[in-house]
Amino acid sequence: MTPARFTIAARLKSFRYAFTGIGFMLRTQHNAWIHLAATAAVVAAGIGLKVRAEDWRWLIVAIVLVWVAEAMNTAFEHLCDVVSPDFHVLVQRSKDVAAGAVLICAVGAIALGALTLAPYL
Repeated sequence: MTPARFTIAARLKSFRYAFTGIGFMLRTQHNAWIHLAATAAVVAAGIGLKVRAEDWRWLIVAIVLVWVAEAMNTAFEHLCDVVSPDFHVLVQRSKDVAAGAVLICAVGAIALGALTLAPYL
């Protein structure tokens, strides 16, 4: 099988798919709403506290880490639901581990955000 040719139209279509996925996550995942509120709060705090560029990078890393974890968790949960529509303990454990990964990222982001913003308070 030969790879598809590169076209701008195909790249734009892939961006549309990505934004569709982000929109789906924001519409359907309650925890994404919490992440959105936290993101807005951190960005507002960073702007209000006049955080320097070298400190913004840590805030951005923390924000992106949580969003990527939430997106992967959402995709994983939906894939599990298709593969195993009936309850299976191993599928449930897998989902729990994925959710735990998001929690680990969120706690790490809180710590990183606190350490980054504390000197400005």
